[in-house]
Amino acid sequence: MVATRSFKLVILLLLFSLTVLLAESAPNQQKDTYNYDEYFVEKTTVKNAVSKGADAVCLDGSPPAYYMDKGFGEGAQSWMIHLSGGGRCRDVRECQNRSTTSFGSSNHMPPFKFRAHFSNNKNANPDLFNWNKVMVAYCDGGAFTGDVETVDPALLIGSSAGAYPAMLYCDRFSKLLPNTPRLKCLTDSGYFIDVSKNLQKGKGFETIYKALVTLHGSAKALPKSCTSRMKPELCFFPQNMQQYIKTPLYTIMSPFDIVQVGTSLGDYYNAIKQNNCSANQKKNLRELRMELLSKLPNASDTKSRGAFIDSQFHHTRLQSYRNPQNVSVVYNVTMIKAFGDWYFDRQYYYLIDKHDLPIPYNKLLGSCCWGCLNTWKLQNGM
Repeated sequence: MVATRSFKLVILLLLFSLTVLLAESAPNQQKDTYNYDEYFVEKTTVKNAVSKGADAVCLDGSPPAYYMDKGFGEGAQSWMIHLSGGGRCRDVRECQNRSTTSFGSSNHMPPFKFRAHFSNNKNANPDLFNWNKVMVAYCDGGAFTGDVETVDPALLIGSSAGAYPAMLYCDRFSKLLPNTPRLKCLTDSGYFIDVSKNLQKGKGFETIYKALVTLHGSAKALPKSCTSRMKPELCFFPQNMQQYIKTPLYTIMSPFDIVQVGTSLGDYYNAIKQNNCSANQKKNLRELRMELLSKLPNASDTKSRGAFIDSQFHHTRLQSYRNPQNVSVVYNVTMIKAFGDWYFDRQYYYLIDKHDLPIPYNKLLGSCCWGCLNTWKLQNGM
């Protein structure tokens, strides 16, 4: 089934990256002449994935791929694994369409730009600049649901459609590295909630997740502790399964995430962008915020569960946080400082911005992910 295959894809790439690549040189890099802390990294495909029995392939049958920048100095034994996002396919037609793109085939994957928390520049990325950094390309359409050398420390990250798998596989990742004293997980812009007032009837997240269970057989990858209590599609909501995770977990999310708002409330994009929401839209946005806050991990143990909840209208901000025009700040603490301090046990931040409406777009240049509108339309069949 696809769910088993997808987990094998993740594990295969982790094992391959954490062992074989320790002895290899870093992939070719091409500097971006316009920004000193950005550079392109070529993909590496695991061409023998199927022959080794993992049966871990992309939608079109091509081998899985990843992007890696080798660590150096004191970070040579430290690893960051990031599961990329990119929506989901819910029926055969959508999967066929994705199979001709980089979201469904390693044959179409271009070089990936490493920046922000991927940067190897200390000024741009003070805590992780010299780590081994791996971006696992997402190409199965099912949100990655379809004994290793000791490393210290290690970090598993997931953004958007990759955020839930990072949570789902967090404890399994920890078991892969039993001798790693500092291992934590981070979810970015993927803490989507099951809202009680869904204005997108028939198009909400539950409908999307039910399609994943039906098409991809994803129920087998979900924790039995959750599926024994509720329908499998409800176990895709982090609110219903994060309590079963033993590994420390940090959540980065906005109540006004572009995908959450679009999927649950409808097309508010232009209204928020132009700071021109109606009274009814503002009411719905406030209710959405309150519901998200009520479903976040408990803040009683911030060492185990940290959070950075801003009020910006964006999606997957993690890779662009170093841009001074769109840096996320809550109570004068930047997102990268909050997470860095939490990860290294310097201070356990659990920050929630006080704004009850999206920060006006014209006050935050570049706050929107321009590709996110198209992603939302793709996910909703538009």
